[in-house]
Amino acid sequence: MIIVTGGAGFIGSCMVSKLNQLGHDDILVTDHLGHADKWKNLRHLKFYDYLDRDQLFDYLAGHNRVKAIFHMGACSATTERDANYLMENNYRYTKHLAEYSLQRGTRFIYASSAATYGDGARGYSDDENTIAQLEPMNMYGYSKQLFDLKARREGWLQRMVGLKFFNVYGPNEYFKGDMVSVVYKSFNQIKQDGLVKLFKSHRPDFEDGGQQRDFVYVKDVVNVMAWLMENPDVNGLYNLGTGQARNFRDLVSAAFRALNLEPNIEYIDMPEHLRDRYQYFTQADMTKLTQAGYNQPFHDLEAGVTDYVQNYLDKDFAAY
Repeated sequence: MIIVTGGAGFIGSCMVSKLNQLGHDDILVTDHLGHADKWKNLRHLKFYDYLDRDQLFDYLAGHNRVKAIFHMGACSATTERDANYLMENNYRYTKHLAEYSLQRGTRFIYASSAATYGDGARGYSDDENTIAQLEPMNMYGYSKQLFDLKARREGWLQRMVGLKFFNVYGPNEYFKGDMVSVVYKSFNQIKQDGLVKLFKSHRPDFEDGGQQRDFVYVKDVVNVMAWLMENPDVNGLYNLGTGQARNFRDLVSAAFRALNLEPNIEYIDMPEHLRDRYQYFTQADMTKLTQAGYNQPFHDLEAGVTDYVQNYLDKDFAAY
């Protein structure tokens, strides 16, 4: 049995789809559906059971034959201000699930975040000996950082994998609210208004629209995760981006061109409350994952955006 937490969410549902493509349907999906529409991400997937996240530990008490747990379930909103909720949902839940996995020899692959790097002043190295120096800029990032530190301190990272996701985009992200990718937002703006609005730069070293991120396509993300499941000797913390930062202007231009349109971009002032905690540059150092043996190519920005726009967004938000 394989367990995917957050299995109705963005990366989680794509991981279930990837497992299906590899011939697995012995999958237990957990999530908290509530009143959202993310249940729609489950309709085309093959899995043998579903549980609410609060039922999982009672279920696991009677099951020892679990091959792998992909722990993607968490509050992923970088704007969430309820620190108690984030500590309980992102830190403590992950800790209990990790302890279960370690006690039973279950492969455990969990979602950390590039938000742990804060403003990037201390770089983007996934060297476990330096993570204590990082200073996340928001409570979400700190909740992820806290578990990374716990896993390192206890020696757990020698037996599990934490993935520091950078800016993931792609199909099945449709129900993330304000946390959807700029590709998704751009597509909707293009269809509605024929133009895309981007923030102006408020730093002299970056042009308007020149702010850079490491945008990584979700298909590449789940390829890495599937590889890690089959390579249990590879453990530790790993960045998961492309290793190549690109600017927002390039991303939006790729979305326009995927629709056979010329780019039409308007630059607007960034809200005051964002200016002191806005990241102008992120780029994953992918050396460690490459040295661990992962050698599959990643989509470049234009290829990923084109596939996403033409084969998913422009086809009635098709599921992966």
